[in-house]
Amino acid sequence: MTTQLWIVLDHGVALLGVAAWFAAGVTLSLRRSRLALAAVVTAVLVTLARVVTVAVLAGRGWWFVQEKVLLGLPMVGAAGTAAVLLAGRHLIAAARGRGDGWSASGVVSVFTAAYAAVTGLVVTFVAGYPLTVGTTLAAIALVGAGALLTARALVPPAGTAAGVGADRPSEGRRVISRRRLLWRTGGAVVVTAAGTGTGLSFLPAEPVTTGGGHGRSRTVVSVADLRGAGPPAPGGTVRQHTLTASKATVRLPSGQEVEAWTYNGEVPGPAITATAGDLIEVRLRNADIDDGVTLHWHGYDVPCGEDGAPGVTQPVVEPGADFVYRFPADQVGTYWYHTHHASHVGVRMGLHGTLVVTPREAREADARPARPVDLTLPVYTLAGTVVLAGVDGRTEHSVPPGTPVRLRLINTDSDPHRIVLAGTPFRVVAVDGRDLNEPGELRDVGLRLPAGGRYDVTFPMPDGSVALVVDADREAGLWLRPPGGANPETRVGDTATLPELDLLRYGVPAAVPFRQGDANRHFTMVLDRGVAMVDGRPAYAQTVNGRGHPGIPDQLVAEGDVVRFTVVNRSLETHPWHLHGHPVLVLSRDGVPSTGSPLWMDTFDVRPGEVWEVAFRATNPGIWMNHCHNLPHAHQGMMLRLRYDGVTTPFDRSTGEGARHGH
Repeated sequence: MTTQLWIVLDHGVALLGVAAWFAAGVTLSLRRSRLALAAVVTAVLVTLARVVTVAVLAGRGWWFVQEKVLLGLPMVGAAGTAAVLLAGRHLIAAARGRGDGWSASGVVSVFTAAYAAVTGLVVTFVAGYPLTVGTTLAAIALVGAGALLTARALVPPAGTAAGVGADRPSEGRRVISRRRLLWRTGGAVVVTAAGTGTGLSFLPAEPVTTGGGHGRSRTVVSVADLRGAGPPAPGGTVRQHTLTASKATVRLPSGQEVEAWTYNGEVPGPAITATAGDLIEVRLRNADIDDGVTLHWHGYDVPCGEDGAPGVTQPVVEPGADFVYRFPADQVGTYWYHTHHASHVGVRMGLHGTLVVTPREAREADARPARPVDLTLPVYTLAGTVVLAGVDGRTEHSVPPGTPVRLRLINTDSDPHRIVLAGTPFRVVAVDGRDLNEPGELRDVGLRLPAGGRYDVTFPMPDGSVALVVDADREAGLWLRPPGGANPETRVGDTATLPELDLLRYGVPAAVPFRQGDANRHFTMVLDRGVAMVDGRPAYAQTVNGRGHPGIPDQLVAEGDVVRFTVVNRSLETHPWHLHGHPVLVLSRDGVPSTGSPLWMDTFDVRPGEVWEVAFRATNPGIWMNHCHNLPHAHQGMMLRLRYDGVTTPFDRSTGEGARHGH
């Protein structure tokens, strides 16, 4: 079973335990001794089963079980043991015909076990990882409050009403006095623990974590000085573009007209292309996007000042303002651009486009007759419709047999897409703009394209037709056929059942510049859900190490460091992880090393229960966003910053609205 299934199973067993303990308490309160005994036995067995599921999860990683091992199981174990000792003997006696099994101490102890079981589950879903002193105090206080209230309900303070001291008034008064003292003392302890725990839970973290590296440099450079400049390389040219962000009505391939936010009135925005050695210069103007816009060059390692992260590398471009981006076309491959300001809304509304840089020798070769077919195909969702955007919006192309074909697939959405190419064998020659080493020929497999990710697929055009299908929907696809060829739909079978390509085992291994043991800084990011402060307000957030943006400490690195990330997904949602300014080398997934081609990615899907190890060399100074590229998740708190030692920003908006709009 996968870790995800074990997590789900553990949640199910925990819920069953909660139900069993509460059933035992209710039936015991109703003096249904046989049912209560059966419920207690069931609760004990379920609790023991929970020990097994937690033990299995512990083998997958301490991150998955920390609060269960240190708090949840000890609480229910201690309370359950007390319940068995206090209620069990009365229930067993009742089963033998002696009494009805009821006792105040037994009822309180069984309900306390139920409170402990439900509190442990609440801690998992509300606090998550890591377990803190504040969470522990608040959880124990919650269980204690439940126990006190239950005792108060069962044992009223009036002594004569409880049958205490009716014939000996002085003794009854002493009993009543002791009970009141116990309740008042217990109540004070519970309130104090709850208040202290809640306060500790919302204390701010240290602003920076060093990952085991050294502290800070006295040399200071501003991101405002880390800009792209200079002329193009010899033989290159300046590729100038102007992009105007504006609201407009656009037409979908289906003919439906929808309101969108656009660059130059188009969705996607204008395709930006360049040849290696060129200089790219883009002027961004904001016509009427009220919240403001920027341009982030996704996967392209621009100088930090060109990265387009408002509040970090530049101010937001307000309506009527503009901003110029300049950077060299020195990174061949398939990329894309999008707004990085309130992007969970802006990208969904249409503020994105494509960026492709080709090798100079390839551009010169393309001047000859019989040029290959090279199609850039962004997948996006607009107004609830999934669209594969081809050249001029066409979904069919006529391609002579034998023609080399390259399809550049780009996922601009926040969720993954499943791509299937039917009708021909093919190769995935590049991932996230970086070439793979000796990729093998593929047929009848599905390609999972992460949010923000890109695949370059190549094949020679066969004699028959070829279909590209997105998410098993033939309407959201592309058809290639030879002149006069057959209907391409006849070659498409059931794409939903095809196996998925595992990129960590695809291609041929080759030398890499570093390995896991070479890292001199190591950061662990545990992705989860929980209550945290996001932009100065408490929220049920998407968290990193239990905190939400901007309260997550910056990751401090120095130029030249080899930096290793351990990315753990405790949640039941997929998190496509994206570091700006650097590709990362995938080292392993779930402890299994990558055995295929060296795999460099800038966005990788961390599915529920997965643990990824990746690394990179810090060679691009700046302050870089590091976040989930499910953009609503980033907006809900799942983003932080990677900061080079000695680099500062004059645009820091790390709290309030500036932080919220950083993505």
